[in-house]
Amino acid sequence: MVKLRLSEEEYAVLSAAAERERLANGAFAAQAALAAARGTARPEYALLRESLIAVMHSAGQARRIGINFNQAVAALHSGELSDQLRWYAEVSARTVGKLDDLAEEIRARLP
Repeated sequence: MVKLRLSEEEYAVLSAAAERERLANGAFAAQAALAAARGTARPEYALLRESLIAVMHSAGQARRIGINFNQAVAALHSGELSDQLRWYAEVSARTVGKLDDLAEEIRARLP
């Protein structure tokens, strides 16, 4: 036997989801908990999860590019960046920001 304590808001969310699936609250909670424990996500979220993994990988790659920019700047030993290096650094920073925003949006849509 497992007992859950939920806030009123959490209970309302759980109840609405159970109703959509035409299950009792306990049956829905049990199915969801077992699916999570087994690592078997609901099929409709599989593509979204794969997308999130790809975005997170891309964000990591972009961060590594940023590290390379920092090393290049340190190697210049001057107070100014070349125009080309500055442009690449700005584009990289914007790209990482967009990837982070997209990853958060995907994460928020997952159960």
